Amino acid sequence: MNESRDPSLFEAPPPGEQERMVEAILFASATPMTVAELHARLPHGCDAPTALRQLASRYDGRGVRLVRSGDAWAFRTASDLSYLMTRETVETRKLSRAAIETLAIVAYHEPVTRAEIEEIRGVSVSKGTVEHLMELGWIKLGKRKMTPGRPVTFVVTRAFLDHFGLESARDLPGLKELRAAGLLESTPGPAAPADSDDAEQEDLFTPSPPEE
Repeated sequence: MNESRDPSLFEAPPPGEQERMVEAILFASATPMTVAELHARLPHGCDAPTALRQLASRYDGRGVRLVRSGDAWAFRTASDLSYLMTRETVETRKLSRAAIETLAIVAYHEPVTRAEIEEIRGVSVSKGTVEHLMELGWIKLGKRKMTPGRPVTFVVTRAFLDHFGLESARDLPGLKELRAAGLLESTPGPAAPADSDDAEQEDLFTPSPPEE
């Protein structure tokens, strides 16, 4: 026997309602969400990319903005109003010199192997430094390189991009942004040997020229 079905149950909601749904999902999410993750929650037939574009336009210039980090989207406080949140922010624990150097190298040279990191730094990279950055969720394992031994590589994560408000690793922050985030001291300390994990070099986040 054929059962009658309500066509409205299989039709996508109107564009305005889709926009409201995406807005609600993103506000409730603790982490940025990809288009695929949004589609998994939205009714069948919804167009998340269009809803995201409409939302981004609607929130442009507002105190809260819809921003893209990598392939994911999230609502964030407008950067020019960040000073208003100063009293409510948690003090960020500063990374060690070794961790900052390693993070910078991964960000600017990804995908990069441990051996390549050590070659650029000029000193060995401890297992603890890499594990700490992975625990923070700022770097992760990438694809293996098609070289002898097929070593694993490291790349920065979506969480790294989101923390600095970046759309991609091409928009990396400079020293001013890193100090504002609490990752570097405001005033450089005394000079230290080049191979010291506690040394601070002002040109750390200057990309090296491409390899020939």
